[in-house]
Amino acid sequence: MTILLLGSGGREHALAWKMVQSPLCDQLYVAPGNAGTATIATNVNLSPTDFDAIKTLVLQKNITMVVVGPEDPLVKGIFDFFENDSQLHHVAVIGPSKIGAQLEGSKEFAKKFLVKHQIPTAAYASFTAETVAQGCDFLATLKPPYVLKADGLAAGKGVLIIDNLAQAQDELRSMLLNQKFGAASTKVVIEEFLDGIELSCFVLTDGKNYKILPTAKDYKRIGEGDTGLNTGGMGAVSPVPYVDAALMEKIETRIVKPTIAGFQKDGITYKGFVFIGLINVNNEPIVIEYNVRMGDPETEVVIPRLKTDLVSLFLAVSNQKLDEISLEIDPRSATTVMLVSGGYPENFEKGKRITGLENITDSIVFHAGTKLENQNVVTNGGRVMAITSYGDSFQEAIKKSYQNIDKLHFDKMNFRKDIGNDLL
Repeated sequence: MTILLLGSGGREHALAWKMVQSPLCDQLYVAPGNAGTATIATNVNLSPTDFDAIKTLVLQKNITMVVVGPEDPLVKGIFDFFENDSQLHHVAVIGPSKIGAQLEGSKEFAKKFLVKHQIPTAAYASFTAETVAQGCDFLATLKPPYVLKADGLAAGKGVLIIDNLAQAQDELRSMLLNQKFGAASTKVVIEEFLDGIELSCFVLTDGKNYKILPTAKDYKRIGEGDTGLNTGGMGAVSPVPYVDAALMEKIETRIVKPTIAGFQKDGITYKGFVFIGLINVNNEPIVIEYNVRMGDPETEVVIPRLKTDLVSLFLAVSNQKLDEISLEIDPRSATTVMLVSGGYPENFEKGKRITGLENITDSIVFHAGTKLENQNVVTNGGRVMAITSYGDSFQEAIKKSYQNIDKLHFDKMNFRKDIGNDLL
């Protein structure tokens, strides 16, 4: 079959890497892709949110499956666009409907869903520019630190955690009155702070049946010891060593099952990935957030551990027959370390030549912000590439990743040197 994958990051390179291994995949197009996907698939210079251009490509190339990597096209309704078009509705789209995508598109929608279906989550309230004074009063009723979340999509950077009340109130005003995160912060959700260890649970569902994929933990802050600004993710480890069978059973019973049941009760069409951001508070799993696609860089450790054919899983999702497939997982650990441009997540330069790729052994390089320029691979984003390795322990895997990073170079290359240290 001919498949189109939408997106351009490390997540998409990892998905493409796995999909082209399937005997079911005859041809893979990636829009827009990067220098890594260009080596294993055909890149097409299209925006993932240009639905009309995507339609033209799908009809031209007889594409029968579209796999949606990033959240933007899902929140903008690509599933519904295909479903409601007589020329496209036979095409399988892997991703939720527009209403399902609101679980990520609106923090308030997600919180209401969690409360309605009695899924454990932090207490919250939401505010707009008109109710900013009440928001400041609400903050004063909470204990520090204070958690402020932009309601809409903010590229993973719309969450602030602040220790000082006056500063939290100032930031709330900045988000609501000065649009600190643009349209994403026209509404802000204030949550009680939960103290625990975060982890990510990934689920693939056809809306009725589900498969729980390997757990992962990612590292969001730019600086070692989890300091500095939030990023899209600086590295990841899978599985999460402290997640035992008892905790996994709680996650499935209290969170995964009522989430999938909630889709059915609310009439939400959902055929794709559910990313559940959890916090483990005294061995009790509590939902921090939903995402409606795979995380990045967690995909770069979760997908390499998947032994089952990914395209066959996607076909089962589209036919609502996921219960007929058994999931086989590689027992080894996988780790990844993200190489980023100097200055990221603030101002950074692009177009830096990357050298040493041909010297990598015993690791997989997943490209993110890269492109080809005059036969050279150059940087084209803040997060440039993820170096993924396997090991019998995560310590062994992470050692391989760092050994291979020593062989790579681009101007002002930056990375965290402590991925996994908190798990020792």
